[in-house]
Amino acid sequence: MPDDAVKLPHPDQDSHWMARALDLARRGVGLCSPNPIVGCVITDACGKLVGEGWHEYALRDHAEVVALAQAGDRARGGTAYVTLEPCNHTGRTGPCSEALAKAGIVRVVAATSDPNPLVAGGGFATLRRAGVQVEVGAGATESHRLNEAFARWIQHQRPFVTLKVAMTLDGRIAPASHATQSPQPRQPYWITSPASRELVHRMRHEADALLTGIGTVLADDPLLTDRSGATRRRPLQRVVLDSALRIPLDSKLVASANNDLVVCTLSRDEARIRDLLTRGVRIEQFHPSDAQLPLDLVLSRLAKENILSVLTEAGTAMNTALLTHNLVDRLEIFCAPLWLGAQALPAFGNLPQPFRMPNTEVHRIGHDNEDIHLRSLLRDPWL
Repeated sequence: MPDDAVKLPHPDQDSHWMARALDLARRGVGLCSPNPIVGCVITDACGKLVGEGWHEYALRDHAEVVALAQAGDRARGGTAYVTLEPCNHTGRTGPCSEALAKAGIVRVVAATSDPNPLVAGGGFATLRRAGVQVEVGAGATESHRLNEAFARWIQHQRPFVTLKVAMTLDGRIAPASHATQSPQPRQPYWITSPASRELVHRMRHEADALLTGIGTVLADDPLLTDRSGATRRRPLQRVVLDSALRIPLDSKLVASANNDLVVCTLSRDEARIRDLLTRGVRIEQFHPSDAQLPLDLVLSRLAKENILSVLTEAGTAMNTALLTHNLVDRLEIFCAPLWLGAQALPAFGNLPQPFRMPNTEVHRIGHDNEDIHLRSLLRDPWL
């Protein structure tokens, strides 16, 4: 932990230490769910760093508690920089807002308030009643980005849905031959570069669940695992939409199931269901009024299982349905310099109206910048 004081004007010092708190918070990405991602820095009365911490994962100490433990008595008269409003409820360690006040913190700089509408502002109110000066807003944009999934889940009881598509310049995801049924084992048809696929695995690491359709399973026989190499605290839940329960018992997904494979279905085939259950597959049955799985109810049920974020890697039908029903929060499109032609499988089918990607970020990926990565936040999960 650095031990030097930062000789900066007050606003610049706040920006400096909040940036450090955000860096600490990022260490919890992919680990904290279903809790928010939080970092904390504590400086003493002279502006010297005396404590820092981040929320490592659920059931571990909150960032403020970790930082206060490092700071000890040196926190008295100091400032706490926190990326999210300190909690005001009793958990494993008690309310963080009370802990900060009792430690003698005289000023709290927070990036943003808690998105939970039932408790938002409560931590700040506790601090102010104790005579602590509270300032909110520094680092808010980045804190909001880090906690998109938590905000969506806690406010709307839905997971934050990221739709990922790898496609060619002419909007195709695979040759037409890839969709034909064949008794031969299938392999994924790679369109984008290894660098793009590596980034996708990092996206998988940050997600609680990976969602696909039975068409993709039959065409590719994917494993759908997190191969980022980073540590996970919760297993990635692999979710397959399979209304008729066609998933092969010898598929890679079923063969590797360990209570981390969820098949959503309309089927009432009890024998088939028993076969899958004995192989470690979880079955979620739905009762829709038509012949298709209700995507909104699927997502709501996942949210009840503390699934905060869902990454979808699917085919034409599911991509189109998710956009049509306004269920996508963020689009991640990886575009390769390749044409497959009109006979190839499209990334999207017919949409009810033209679709615009707002606030699109554009990046080049790969050693030779061969792929284009488009990222678009379709709606603000904090609203």
